[in-house]
Amino acid sequence: MTERGRFITFEGIDGAGKSSHLTALAEWLRARGREVLVTREPGGTPLAESLRTLFLQHAMDPLTEALLVFAGRRDHLNAVVWPALARGAIVLCDRFSDATFAYQGGGRGFDAGVLTQLEAWVQRPPGAPAGELVQPELTLWFDLPPAVAAGRRAAARDADRLEREDAAFFERVRAGYAQRAAQAPGRFVRIDADRPPDAVWAQVQAAVAARGWL
Repeated sequence: MTERGRFITFEGIDGAGKSSHLTALAEWLRARGREVLVTREPGGTPLAESLRTLFLQHAMDPLTEALLVFAGRRDHLNAVVWPALARGAIVLCDRFSDATFAYQGGGRGFDAGVLTQLEAWVQRPPGAPAGELVQPELTLWFDLPPAVAAGRRAAARDADRLEREDAAFFERVRAGYAQRAAQAPGRFVRIDADRPPDAVWAQVQAAVAARGWL
């Protein structure tokens, strides 16, 4: 019997350290015999990666940002995520729709109702009843103060268009994540990312192990 696929997302403001722990989790799960697919948003397919480049390099209004991200998300789901889940893989995705609500909704102050409608259209599997949409089974939210994240980003790389936003923007993004977590407490696990890497990794392992999937 094919093992059930699992969809796990990693969320948090830029500089939270989620990407390195995503890689570590993939290795940990593969060592336990599971097929693991590592992917990201925006991106994950040739089309979505092209949209990611446009998104990060060109100034645009919040609705255009949201439309680009959701267009890439639909292609990503169709071409990558749904097929992997169907064959029993564990999908680890660096950001998903919670990021859109946090960045465009919280950071930009864009209409959450429009984002909710886009989410319902884009994340509805082909042939599924209206109102049925795919969400991750587990979302690991790497939470830390924006000032700490900014220091990490500055030490690691040149900033992209979003990473150049001011501290107030990232405070709103963080609040957007907190709101999403409050709305889905059974799906979200808050990871205290303002701790040493070993302590953060222990939280990630515990959150996954607690689900009893291994």
